[in-house]
Amino acid sequence: MKVEKNNVVALTYSLQIPDSDGEMDVVEVVSEDDPMYFIQGISGLPEGFESQIEGLSAGDTFEFTVEPEEGYGEYDEEAVVELPKAVFQMEDVDQDELLQIGNIIPMTNEDGERMHGQVVEIKEDIVLMNFNHPLAGKEMHFSGQIISVRPATPEEISHGHVHGTGGVHHH
Repeated sequence: MKVEKNNVVALTYSLQIPDSDGEMDVVEVVSEDDPMYFIQGISGLPEGFESQIEGLSAGDTFEFTVEPEEGYGEYDEEAVVELPKAVFQMEDVDQDELLQIGNIIPMTNEDGERMHGQVVEIKEDIVLMNFNHPLAGKEMHFSGQIISVRPATPEEISHGHVHGTGGVHHH
């Protein structure tokens, strides 16, 4: 069976991105102890990733690069914004703990879309947040192996995620 739309794929991979000196930096490793499961075509993974593994079978290895435009897009300077500190005042939240440089904070924009911002700088009344994806503007080098491929069930397809092994368990 091959990796194609609506099949559940389990795979392992190592993701490397070039650091500021152009050296390859391993930023994520998914091993055989805990492979990544997803449904091809509705995985939420970058398009460039899905298109590269399309047609592979269990046991096949892969190695490829996903350019920013097929990955998480180019780095957008306008996605770095200053927000008033008051935005972060919530009950039951210690603002000093929340607002640490490097923290990723889930937020909602005025259209109600969820987004994640990283705290870049903290000033007296203002917090500088970066809403770029951490991998925006980065070339991503993937290498790994397809572990298994099976058809997704109609329920998995309607829910948009894998159930059972490696997936979401509904109770």
